[in-house]
Amino acid sequence: MIREIVKIDEEKCDGCGLCVPACAEGAIQIVDGKARLLADNLCDGLGACLGDCPRDAITIVKREAAEFDEEAVVEHLKKSDQPAAAPVHAAAPVGGCPSARLMNFARQEESETDEVAGKRPSQLRQWPIQMHLVPPSAPFFKDAELVLAADCAPFAYADFHQDILKGKALAIGCPKLDDGRAYLEKLTAILRQNDIRGLTVVHMEVPCCTGLIMMARQAIADSGKTVPLATIKVGIQGDLK
Repeated sequence: MIREIVKIDEEKCDGCGLCVPACAEGAIQIVDGKARLLADNLCDGLGACLGDCPRDAITIVKREAAEFDEEAVVEHLKKSDQPAAAPVHAAAPVGGCPSARLMNFARQEESETDEVAGKRPSQLRQWPIQMHLVPPSAPFFKDAELVLAADCAPFAYADFHQDILKGKALAIGCPKLDDGRAYLEKLTAILRQNDIRGLTVVHMEVPCCTGLIMMARQAIADSGKTVPLATIKVGIQGDLK
């Protein structure tokens, strides 16, 4: 089958080993001074190890690979005397690297007391939020309205949570600094695998940030779905354009 899976660039890898504990499935080990993927069926392809590599030697690619096998992971961890952690794609706050562990947050409606006391609640309903880490099959995407936001937007627009994020799922990324092709494939998969009720792209006013809009339009076309698309432009001084 063709699926997403970890790829390790041995030329970049210096064998530091930081990726090893980041992989809850034990799929990565240091062999002859280099990080190695031990077996395709041990890797879930979600990339919990990505953020732990200081050399950027680990990426997610699409290729022919054996299907991820949770039973094989359990047996592998038993043989290697590691505890069998829950896979990071399970919708529970246990097991795996915290950067990629799926979580749904219950949110209550804010009260006037919260406003007066200056304790405005967060409207974030999920984890993770980074495009590289969110799996298309995450439960928080099911029948959701999705916000695709530039990394800078929530910092620039002070009322991002209340005015834009409330009640919606979230994915963030930077069209200038990140891998746009990988983001396009990920967003297309999210749209294909879920009944997304609407997609809102929140981008900064700088020209490069409009790449998010082009990516969203292409993902909708590639998905074969009819998804309403809205855009919000945030000025660098925090105003809406």
